[in-house]
Amino acid sequence: MGRRDDFVVGLDIGTRHVRAVVAEADEKGVHITGIGQADGLGLRGGTVVNIESTTRAIQKAIDDAGRMAGCEVGRVYVSVGGQHLEGSNSQGVVAIKDGEVSEDDRDRVLDAARAIKLSSDREFLQMLPQKFRVDDTEGIRDPIGITGVRLEARVHVITGAKASLQNLRRCVIQSELDIAGIGASPLAASSATLYDDEKELGVVLVDIGAGTTDVSIWHDDALVHTAVLPFGGNHVTSDVAFGLRTPRAEAERIKCRSGCATVHLVDEEDIIEVPSVGGRQPTEQSRQFLAEIIEPRVSEILEMVREEVRKSGYQELLASGIVLTGGTANLEGISDMAEEIFGTPVRIGVPENISGLKDMVADPSFSVAVGLVKHGFAAAESAQFEAYRRSQNSPMNWLGERMRRVASIFF
Repeated sequence: MGRRDDFVVGLDIGTRHVRAVVAEADEKGVHITGIGQADGLGLRGGTVVNIESTTRAIQKAIDDAGRMAGCEVGRVYVSVGGQHLEGSNSQGVVAIKDGEVSEDDRDRVLDAARAIKLSSDREFLQMLPQKFRVDDTEGIRDPIGITGVRLEARVHVITGAKASLQNLRRCVIQSELDIAGIGASPLAASSATLYDDEKELGVVLVDIGAGTTDVSIWHDDALVHTAVLPFGGNHVTSDVAFGLRTPRAEAERIKCRSGCATVHLVDEEDIIEVPSVGGRQPTEQSRQFLAEIIEPRVSEILEMVREEVRKSGYQELLASGIVLTGGTANLEGISDMAEEIFGTPVRIGVPENISGLKDMVADPSFSVAVGLVKHGFAAAESAQFEAYRRSQNSPMNWLGERMRRVASIFF
């Protein structure tokens, strides 16, 4: 395999799995050419707890994806998730220099908006502009060329724990990969699964991973709220293991193959075989009993999401409803339960607007990896990219000046 420069690689480092996606750009958009997946048990709640295990999983996923795509991967766009992520809204104000908003004015006001006070253990990760205001005119999406004297910007800023980010980077670098960009998992998943009209009217993306659940609220085509909840699919698996008295690995398999989040959808006559612990003989249990174990935990997670949405203040402004993604979104009956809890339309979000090996990634578990690829292509093509590059000063000295300037703004 040889090196090529016409592809982008997204690397989603999750609590249970590491997924890699290789893609090229074509006339239809993103063309998937390779995927790789490996069990990743080196993270807990989205945070690295075992560098060696995580590095091995990264190497396997990347090797498999590169082999399938027929290329040698050396540069990746990496996701970061976990409870250490924090999102907040900020604003900045500057005087317009020459009476008409220039790119320099826009860059200066974005710099002012992102200049939030951080503790020494936290690091700026990403900033997404929401809206601009010129004098008394609000709701401006692109202020370039507008006449005025005062320019304001509202943005959403995401930060992370410095130690967690450094450990994640170390795993990637020890896998002999260069980091092209780092992006928060909630944003990457949004890019892959949400439609423009949903973000315009208001939508909640709920990414239920293995260790955590990410909540992203979009309204008026802007990201207005992000949160990470400390529960996910692993908690469902633990309940199944305890309730059925079966090893965790078997509990995960049973959950994925036979689980249902809503008891009334299960035929009471359906029977499953359950491996026992300690070499004991397998037992038989009804699928309905399995659903009775799963339903309370899934309900608890979704109720926590509903409370987070309520606290955000956007509960009444979400005409597009709820989109569920992440591996746990594959659980039968979860959308039915979500509709009952939220009282609004719910759909399962999978990567959209892709070609090539799309059937292999048309799954909620690949949303983040595909979103990273989309962000990578968008960053390379965006006219704003260079302006953002010039405005970055995030302290990543040990990665070098280039990574310091690039990593925090690709997404």
